[in-house]
Amino acid sequence: MDRFHLMTVFVAVAEEQSFSAAARRLQISPPAVTRAVAFLEEHLGVRLLTRSTRLVRTTEAGARYLEDARRILLDVVDADEAAAGINATPRGRLAVTAPMLFGRLYVMPLITAYQRTYQETTVSALFVDRVANLLDEGLDVGIRIGQLPDSSLRAIRVGQVRRVVCAAPAYLEKHGIPKTPADLSRHQIIAATAVSADSEWTFAKGREKFGIKLSPRILANTNDAALEAAKDGFGLTRLISYQVANELVTGEIRVILSEYEEAPLPVHVIHCEGRHRSAKVRSFVDMAVEKLRADKALV
Repeated sequence: MDRFHLMTVFVAVAEEQSFSAAARRLQISPPAVTRAVAFLEEHLGVRLLTRSTRLVRTTEAGARYLEDARRILLDVVDADEAAAGINATPRGRLAVTAPMLFGRLYVMPLITAYQRTYQETTVSALFVDRVANLLDEGLDVGIRIGQLPDSSLRAIRVGQVRRVVCAAPAYLEKHGIPKTPADLSRHQIIAATAVSADSEWTFAKGREKFGIKLSPRILANTNDAALEAAKDGFGLTRLISYQVANELVTGEIRVILSEYEEAPLPVHVIHCEGRHRSAKVRSFVDMAVEKLRADKALV
C-alpha cells in the first residue's frame, strides 16, 4: 500500500481515537481503515494502537510515530503548495486555538472573515484556557497571551494586554475607591480563577513586585462570569484588559489601581515554523496579524 495513504489513515485514527470516526473523516469504509492500520503495523513490526470496545489509543511507539507522521504529512502539503506557487488558493482544514474569551471576542470574527474570503477552507476552533500544544494536538495556528518559552514555533507579536483591577462605578461610589492594593482587604472580591489560579493578586511599584492575599466572596472559573458579577455591582475583580475593553467604553466598568499594575503581557500569533507555510496558514496568519495589530484594545 501507498505509505502516504497509510500514514494519513493512522493519523486520522489516532486523532479521532476511533476507526469508524476516522473512516467518516476520510470518506472510506471502516474495513479499509482497519486493513491500512494492520498493514502499517505489520510493515513496521510494532503495535501502534491499543483497542478497546470504547476507545483507541496510541501505544508509546505509536505516539512517537504519530508525531513524525504528522510532520511528514505537513511537509508533503507544504511542498505541494510551494510548487503551486505563493499565490495558491487556500483550501482544506485549518485548526486554530486561542484562550476561551479571547477566542470568542477576537478570533471568531477573524475566522468568519477568513472563510468569507476563502471559500474552499473549513476551520476548527479550539478555545481553551490552557496552553495547547500545536504539534501534539494537530493545530495550525494559535494566539498566545504572555511570555513564550523558547521553541521551534514562529511567533509574531501583535499587541499587549494588562491585568487590571476593576469594578462597577456604582460599587465604587457606595464602598469607596481603594488607593493601594492593601485596601483591597476591606472590599468584596470576585476572583476569576482563569486569570489568577489562587487568591493572591500580584502587583508592582517601580521594580518591586509584591502579592496581596485575599479572601474572595466569589470564585468564578470563567472570566465572563467574574465580569458579570462585577458589572452587577457586587465587588472588585481582576481581569485582563481586553476582557473589559467594551465595558470600559460603555462606562459599565472602571479600572482602579492602574499605577500598581504589573508589566504588560505580550500577545503573539504563533504557528509551526517550516520551510514553507501552506497557503491556508499563511493567509490566516497574515489576516490575524493585520486585524489584531489594528485593534485599539491590544495597544
